[in-house]
Amino acid sequence: MTGEELLVWTEGRIGRLRLNRPEALNALTHEMALAMEKALLAWRNETDFQAVIICATGDRAFCAGGDIQALYFTGLNDPEPGRRFWRDEYRLNALIASYPKPYISLMNGITMGGGVGVSAHGSHRIVTEKTMLAMPEASIGFIPDVGGTYLLSRAPGEAGLYLGLSGARMNAADAIYAGFADHYVPSELLPKMVAAIADGAPPDEAISHVEEKAPEGMLESLQEKITDVFARPDVLSCVQRLSELTADGDEWASKTHSMITKNSPLSVVTTFTAIQKARELQTLEECLSLEYCFAHRALTGHNFLEGIRALVIDKDKKPDWRPATLEEVTPEMVQEVLSPLGEEEWKAA
Repeated sequence: MTGEELLVWTEGRIGRLRLNRPEALNALTHEMALAMEKALLAWRNETDFQAVIICATGDRAFCAGGDIQALYFTGLNDPEPGRRFWRDEYRLNALIASYPKPYISLMNGITMGGGVGVSAHGSHRIVTEKTMLAMPEASIGFIPDVGGTYLLSRAPGEAGLYLGLSGARMNAADAIYAGFADHYVPSELLPKMVAAIADGAPPDEAISHVEEKAPEGMLESLQEKITDVFARPDVLSCVQRLSELTADGDEWASKTHSMITKNSPLSVVTTFTAIQKARELQTLEECLSLEYCFAHRALTGHNFLEGIRALVIDKDKKPDWRPATLEEVTPEMVQEVLSPLGEEEWKAA
């Protein structure tokens, strides 16, 4: 094994990756992303290995996202370290999606943001009874990235808009329904499955021996209501419909309205637009490039640093969003943060 924050080793017929920052909910650092890429490239053509398995230390979190505290403190003085992190992280996401061997992710625990990026683009995506998955970027003045717009834009009905605008949490069944995962395996059976694959069992066969039907989620049962609210031409129309349902005593609508209106207004409207644009894009790489247009500008703007300050650093939960309301967000503002970057454009290679 090498490194401390990322453990890399081989076990029988598999390459193993373990995120190892349990005290930070296994948040992904730039160094971890680069080390993952190095290992995956080394194993890509290794004939002795039949698969790669990624997991994490502890069972509270698989990976709660990128290391946003580091992004905050470097970003106060210089946007370039953050931009380099996102460029390299997105390249890793694309590598995982195109990896020639089975890439098996064990999303056991909290899985958000950057954690989704190193798991949900793999070929075999496993969730457990401890999985809690979300894309809550709008709550810190960002937008769903690491290919989040690709995944959300391809979720059933309008579920992707609901999840992206609100940051609502998914359990195992919800994650499978929304297209972020494939298989439910009780956490106590994961070691048995890993051992079988290490011994040479085909991944599909090893998974089939331990997978079960996931305990019921809420997303599928809410689909009709989600469509009613989010199949509208703009965010204000969606929020207005939530207000109407809330007035009728709908608890889901009330909670969803509260979640969306607490988030950065510019991020909410930009997320809506980005997911709509992603529906028209053909590849993950195109969506990553779109997301990077926002990310590149985030550290020279106000909302991202302010969101991290309010929710993570000072924890006063009183962000000073600019603009302060959804009504103040103009199409020109959204166009500006998503516009092409020219020579600074993100590319997979």
